[in-house]
Formats: sequence, structure tokens, C-alpha cells
Amino acid sequence: MKYLFGFTLLLSAAMVCVAFNLSTNEDFELAKQQILLRKIGHELLLRAGDSTSRVMPVKKIATNEYQIRFENELTFEADSLIKIVKNTLTKDQLSNGYIVNVRNCTGLDIVFGYAMAGNIKDDVIACTGRTQPKGCYLIEIKFQNTGLTPIQKGYLIGGIPFLAIVGLLFTSAKGKKKIQIENNVVNEQLKIGRTFFDFENRKLTFAETITKLTVKETKLLWILGNEQNVVVDRSRLQKEIWEDEGVIVGRSLDVFISKLRRKLEADLSIQLKNIHSRGYKLEIKN
Repeated sequence: MKYLFGFTLLLSAAMVCVAFNLSTNEDFELAKQQILLRKIGHELLLRAGDSTSRVMPVKKIATNEYQIRFENELTFEADSLIKIVKNTLTKDQLSNGYIVNVRNCTGLDIVFGYAMAGNIKDDVIACTGRTQPKGCYLIEIKFQNTGLTPIQKGYLIGGIPFLAIVGLLFTSAKGKKKIQIENNVVNEQLKIGRTFFDFENRKLTFAETITKLTVKETKLLWILGNEQNVVVDRSRLQKEIWEDEGVIVGRSLDVFISKLRRKLEADLSIQLKNIHSRGYKLEIKN
């Protein structure tokens, strides 16, 4: 057993070296990726006739998601943006799948967006052929997660020997521990005012009336219903319901709020309020 432990420790040292090497490659790839994103901003400014103002430093806002910012206001054509992004990313094999959202500088409204899936029939492109008015814009590009990054692979490889040791210890120990994994299925009802909300079956029951909900209406009401009498930020609702699934349209949330409000209006103890510049509140009257 002691020889096995010695061999495992030696293997660990070798794997750690591999992990550090992969981490270095990851830093290089990230730096190259940011240069390409700056090139997108540069080409967009040139297309708008601006050869003097700066593209600001690219900001990483989430895993695989980056934001391109500009020093001055600009105007752009939707078709030109699509072409510039595609041509730039294709050169570095980053065009397998990505989502592009253009926001105004408040960060709240998306003025243009599209998704490229690497397969033409699955691409989602709308509102082409239009020129956006001059204004302050942020361009956000989210790349498709294609699996483990080099740094994650490095940690995985470096952790193999440690897992081997843990496995030996658990094998020699008496008894086994059962691990229970919780799933995300919600099988309970939520009481909202005098209405019962069945998440799993996507329905509302008020008195003897049953109202069916769509998938997005269900998600929206679940968040608001668990935050009764509390203002829920608009950005949170957009993130949890739409942005995690792809491109959203700026007015989508308002439309679904209106539909949900109509489906709840029979219960006078419920008010779905719009809190200006913040979000929404599901107010329950006693």
C-alpha cells in the first residue's frame, strides 16, 4: 500500500505540472480572444465613418460572455454588424455558436440581438436591413459553452491522483454512504392571495376556475410568488427567464407581465404592480 501511495504522489506532481501548462495556454487564448473582440469594435467604428475615437477595454461580464464599449456615440447597420462579427470570429474558429446583444448604455434595453448556432437552420436573426440611430451602445457577445476549458481540464487532470487516494480510503473503509441528489422538480402548490398556483402542472385555481399558464408565465409567477410584497428587479427577471436561454426582445417581459396580470385579475386580493425604473411587485392584500 505504501508503494501505491508513493506512486500516486509522484503522479500528482506530474499532473500538477500539466495543469499549470494548460492554465498558461488558457491565459494566452483569453488575451487573443479579447483582441478579436476589440477588432470587432474597431471595424464597426470604421464602417460608421469614425477613425479617431477609441474602443474601450473589453469587459468580461460572465463566463464566456464579453462586453465591447465605445468612447463616443455611434450608429450601425444590423447587417454590417452581423457580417463584421462573423468574419472576425471565423478567423479564430470561434464561430461555432454565439449570441450577440446590443444594449443602450443604461444596460436595460436590448435594441438589437441575434444568435448564431453554427448551423444555418438553427440561426436566429431578426430586424436586419435597419440602421440604428446614433447613440451610446454596448455590444455583448456570449460564446457557446463547448465543454471544459483548458484550465478546467488542468484541474481535472491534477485532481485524478487525489481522487485515486480518496477512492482507496473509501474502499478500505467499512460501509458506504448514500448520496442523495436533489432535483429541480417543484411539486408543491404556492398560495398567492386567494389563488393556488400549481407550478408543476402550470395552472392557477381561484374559486372553481382553473387557468392554464405558459412555460414562461409559470417561471415568471414562480419568482414573483416567492417574493410576495417585495420589488423584484427587472434585470433579475430577464436574466432568469430569458437571457439564460438566448436572445430576448426588450419588450418581452412587459408583454408577459400584462398577460399574467389578466390571468390574476379575478382575485382582487392580488395586484401585480409596475415599479418605475426598478421592476415589479406582487402585492397581496389581507
